[in-house]
Amino acid sequence: MTIFAGRFVVPLLTLLLLVPSFSASAAALPPPMSEDGARTALDWLTVAERGTLDGYSHDRFMPEWAPKRGMCDTREIVLKRDGESVERDASCRVVAGTWYSQYDGKVLTSEAEIDVDHLVPLANAWRSGANTWSDARRQAFANDLTRPELITVSATANIAKGGRTPVTWRPPLAGYWCTYARSWITVKSHYALRITKEEKAALIEMLDTCRD
Repeated sequence: MTIFAGRFVVPLLTLLLLVPSFSASAAALPPPMSEDGARTALDWLTVAERGTLDGYSHDRFMPEWAPKRGMCDTREIVLKRDGESVERDASCRVVAGTWYSQYDGKVLTSEAEIDVDHLVPLANAWRSGANTWSDARRQAFANDLTRPELITVSATANIAKGGRTPVTWRPPLAGYWCTYARSWITVKSHYALRITKEEKAALIEMLDTCRD
């Protein structure tokens, strides 16, 4: 098949080869537990009514991103981890790169288009038990690079998600639901955070896609 462009006849295959490609697996999110492990862990999580936001403040979790390696803070490390051809300036600030948003399949080339998402939102963590933690533990949660809690996604997806749980928001790409549910359960299990009855049902629905 060919495409006529003015005086030129361009083979379709040639055009496809000129389109930049990006690996959908580029984001090196710390691996969540297996499907079977997630189902077992889900049954061990405490099921309770949703807590309130009384006393909640974003600053109780993160007055700012924590410094981690030299001049690099948590956010900058995640952006480097999840991107391709990432360039940083002398202060470790990301100035260029390409990122694939696992939530909605967008390929992003500007820092203005991306966010580092807390997979289990800070507000939900507060409602689920983090309200009783020390500020130091909350800050460790918000900067956790060991569990699958932090991931680079499109700013539009992150804004749409906000502080919602899988009951009312799921990644637009259903193909990511299995990983998302396993990651959610991994984080909540490690931190012994509660879930609601509706949240558990939603997570089971998402885990069922692991077998599709």
